[in-house]
Amino acid sequence: MTDAELAILGLVCERERYGYEIEAVIEERGMREWTAIGFSSIYYLLKKLQQDGLVRSRLEEGGRGAARKVYQATEQGRSEMQSETLARLSQVRPSPSPFLLGIANAPGLPLEEVIEAVEAYRQELMARMGRVNTSWIRQGKGHLPPLVEALFDYSTAMLRAEDAWVGGLLARLRQVGGKKSPAQPRSSGGDWDPWR
Repeated sequence: MTDAELAILGLVCERERYGYEIEAVIEERGMREWTAIGFSSIYYLLKKLQQDGLVRSRLEEGGRGAARKVYQATEQGRSEMQSETLARLSQVRPSPSPFLLGIANAPGLPLEEVIEAVEAYRQELMARMGRVNTSWIRQGKGHLPPLVEALFDYSTAMLRAEDAWVGGLLARLRQVGGKKSPAQPRSSGGDWDPWR
């Protein structure tokens, strides 16, 4: 089961919900900061969970509008959510990062461009930290259920740690840049040795 499927299934296991309500909860809780769920994929994921027998749906008549589809977890869905959740709580798994792939390929680029890109990444980290904090405050920071507080706290702690690490990387890259000889010829790719 993908993380996005489990996130949606978990929300439906909490209580029956319709698609737009799921989107609102995802936004409210800042879930996009730690799992990839696009707005357009919610209904696709609900359909897949339904095909797998993990959720079922029913039409609920709207007062003024059209009927809407309400999703509810099945017993199989609740069981699957529990086992998948416990596996994620108890096992350390690698977290692939596109940023690390960028670092691995960076030696093929001019150092100045690498530094500029990493600085842009750091700015996005700061913006993301601001969004998480704003969402946390809007939800009632300090007055939320303990596990909801933990989600926000974890996100901000990881973003702060990554920001500190990226700051150290930038310092090392700038130091490498300062050691370059001005007479050194430029190539179309990188002209610096990251392994020294």
